[in-house]
Amino acid sequence: MKRVYLDNSATTRVAPEVLEAMMPYFSEEYGNASSIHTFGQRARAAVEEARGKVADLLNADPKEIVFTSGGTESDNTAIRGVLEHPKAKGKHVITTNIEHHAVIELCKELEKEGYKVTYVPVDSDGLVDPKAIEDAITPETALISVMHANNEIGTIQPIAEIAEIARRHNVLLHTDAVQSIGRIKVDVKELGVDLLAMSGHKVHAPKGIGVLYIKKGTKLRPLLVGGPHERSRRAGTENVAAIVGLGRACELAADHIGTMQGRVRALRDKLENGILSSVPNTVLNGHKERRVPNITNISFEFVEGEGMTISLDLKGIAVSTGSACSSGALEASHVITALKRAPDLAQGSIRFSLSRYTTEEEIDYTLKVVPEVVERLREMSPAYKKVTIYLGDLSRYPKLNQAKATSSISTRASSGSRRTSTVARAGGASPKNLR
Repeated sequence: MKRVYLDNSATTRVAPEVLEAMMPYFSEEYGNASSIHTFGQRARAAVEEARGKVADLLNADPKEIVFTSGGTESDNTAIRGVLEHPKAKGKHVITTNIEHHAVIELCKELEKEGYKVTYVPVDSDGLVDPKAIEDAITPETALISVMHANNEIGTIQPIAEIAEIARRHNVLLHTDAVQSIGRIKVDVKELGVDLLAMSGHKVHAPKGIGVLYIKKGTKLRPLLVGGPHERSRRAGTENVAAIVGLGRACELAADHIGTMQGRVRALRDKLENGILSSVPNTVLNGHKERRVPNITNISFEFVEGEGMTISLDLKGIAVSTGSACSSGALEASHVITALKRAPDLAQGSIRFSLSRYTTEEEIDYTLKVVPEVVERLREMSPAYKKVTIYLGDLSRYPKLNQAKATSSISTRASSGSRRTSTVARAGGASPKNLR
């Protein structure tokens, strides 16, 4: 069976060059980087060389780079580190309602501990308004945490604008850049952030390695204490092989930014446009332009995301759903729900995420399979009925409200009755690909 991997926002394959760079540090150069003998010092040299490569990718000082176990640890260290420092400004955090679970769940825990958290909503494209961030600032605000690019829809937030606001109010700014690094240019100086999280396995490095960028002068209490590793900012013996791999992956990421912005974006657009034009009742989630080049998130009405993910997997295509199975009940993604999508659209969201290894042949195969899978799943859905849309249902498709021509669309029948009407087709756009 042909296998197509389109879940690169979940994890990426380790690049061959990365694996090659790592191999000696498993069996030949196995010293502890804290040891003073030759074995240890050779390991230390490898760690510091990799630190420099990460710093180069981010335009940071190597001394500002701290190695961690991944994005979740980096996020936790940044947020708790600021709030729990003896000189913390206050006990108030500002974030958004579409952050990664590493931030959202931590904020929920902080609330239980007596901290105040403000969750600023986003618009229907997943963008947060910097003015809303500023309006939420109080004298007690110690930290703003806003992700750079969303992990489900790819929308890129105006971090530089938010950074200016944070500076004016003497508030620290943290961003989770796990999904943006390696996809777009990420320059910590241009962004103006104080803290930035990165994960190795999203940039073709191994799992279990990450980075926390800590701007010089930022006061942070360590999350892990013990030895004086990482300048006493993160205790624990360095994972030398993984660090070396991450350094090599950062070199490759810098070399392939053009590939991501060019070839990968073109493949993403081909996949996206092909699905939206061939499958009725589909909705694009996220900002059309302001997003990373490798993600498209599409809602399929009358289809449950879990069922579609499994059905595509049976055809050899790996994707992920915006829904999560919790306690036996399908729960809609908090990100898609935050976009104010109708519940059935939120339940039917699918994320396709590409990498520099994705081929046009794989995209063509996916475009062949997706319509077939959707049609089969809809035929099994009791909600799927062929009717023409009732004007009262137009709230589901807000961009239909200024229609100038008529069209028909398959939609959910209400209360078992069949209702008909005519609807908009604005500017020649089909209702089936409204965003």
